[in-house]
Amino acid sequence: MQIHLTDVLSWDGKIMEWTIPLEMEEFVSALGIFPIREKSPCRLTAENLGENQVRLLGTAGITVVIPCDRCLEDVETELSLHIEKEVKVLSGEENGTEEPEETEILLGSDLDVDDLVRSEILMNWPMKTLCREDCKGICKKCGKNLNLDSCDCDTAELDPRMAAIRDVFNRKGCPNG
Repeated sequence: MQIHLTDVLSWDGKIMEWTIPLEMEEFVSALGIFPIREKSPCRLTAENLGENQVRLLGTAGITVVIPCDRCLEDVETELSLHIEKEVKVLSGEENGTEEPEETEILLGSDLDVDDLVRSEILMNWPMKTLCREDCKGICKKCGKNLNLDSCDCDTAELDPRMAAIRDVFNRKGCPNG
């Protein structure tokens, strides 16, 4: 959804507030495509700071489905977004010296709320997502989810520094045997 900031820019110190429903149904980024299960409207306040500077303050909440980092099961993850950003609204004759982040959310004096929320989601994206604290993950050999069932794979981890010696015994057999 687009918000026109021209009314906010009409005089210094002017403040306007909006409650905007989020239109996005999924979060798309270089990380992948993640469905959004729940979302609350974005409450946004814009304040004219003078010299075409606008302070944006807002909140929003979403529940996004992210795969567990260990077992790849879907995990519903709640993100509480707190927006606090200052942007410079450029007129048509000004050159494009603004930061790239600002050009993604502003087109002239129009603010794209979904793009603003997308950038906040990315800033609040969890470093690690687990279905539960003691998630066992998946078997490295057969790919079975170890939370659901165990497998019969040999899971012995050998010291990689001993690989050369192990290869000698595997090729020639044991010298004492």
